[in-house]
Amino acid sequence: MSTKQLQDIELSILDLAPVLEGSTPAESFKNSLTLAQRAEELDYHRFWLAEHHSMPGIASSATSLVIGYIANGTSKIRVGSGGIMLPNHAPLVIAEQFGTLESMYPGRIDLGLGRAPGTDQMTAHALRRNHHSDGSEFPELVAELRSYLNPTSRNLVRAIPGEGLDIPIWLLGSSGFSARLAAKLGLPFSFASHFAPDYLLPALQLYRDQFQPSDVLDEPYAMIGVNVITADTDEKAAWLATSQEQQFLNVIRGEPGMLRPPVEDIHQHCHPNEKAMVDKMLHYSVAGSQRTVTNKLQQFLDETQADEIIINSNIYDQHERIRSYELLAEAVKA
Repeated sequence: MSTKQLQDIELSILDLAPVLEGSTPAESFKNSLTLAQRAEELDYHRFWLAEHHSMPGIASSATSLVIGYIANGTSKIRVGSGGIMLPNHAPLVIAEQFGTLESMYPGRIDLGLGRAPGTDQMTAHALRRNHHSDGSEFPELVAELRSYLNPTSRNLVRAIPGEGLDIPIWLLGSSGFSARLAAKLGLPFSFASHFAPDYLLPALQLYRDQFQPSDVLDEPYAMIGVNVITADTDEKAAWLATSQEQQFLNVIRGEPGMLRPPVEDIHQHCHPNEKAMVDKMLHYSVAGSQRTVTNKLQQFLDETQADEIIINSNIYDQHERIRSYELLAEAVKA
């Protein structure tokens, strides 16, 4: 049994700036800022945004811009990327963008890096990503990016702003590749268990077993992603969670869309095999009352020994989304 208790670790938020059915990205950004401001009041540690492209239900494609918007509207919560899909970009551009953000909002910016395209192959090609790329070049891209931030690297090309700034870099992943690289480089590691749960435990073990201390970390630091929906009752939370289930149904059907309102019976909207696939993807998820949610999160913590949990809450109604984070914070503190 883990000696870690839920109230002793940091809780953070992963926001996808969800576009609601019947709404617009402009409204999504306002909703995200309102959520970030309330999260700051509730003492959540980080507020991260993720890079996705060509997805009607996610507005955070220009991730660096949205990070700046959120950071400008808050004052102390850390804001960052969960993550920037580095092979989509020139490392110099990301060093400059995050150097700019860190210069504007010093001591508050995180740079989480992933190696997947964050989209389909056609869109990846439109991003000028090499269609032959399998992500194997990721270590070299990370090294190049870090060299631009290192003032002693003696690069002929320099990231201004960026050079010499202390911008924490995280590696993100859903397999052993980034876990192994994060261990080798002595960097913090975040696993995308909120949608890819299968390899979580082996990846964490790999990261911890192979970890090499660095100037960044003396010991491994692992964060896991969990979908959480908290409501006054288990029944209400289960109803709110049907928006999330519909979203994952769209993903497995190859028909990504906007976040839809809850439905009374999700089984009427899918085949049993589809529901089974969704349930598998949502293994590290919990929807329920404060007691149900905190008990389940403690189980996840016992199982994974995570140092931090980052929470994604796909809830259609903005008031209910904020309320979910309020109830969770209240329960953990209690």
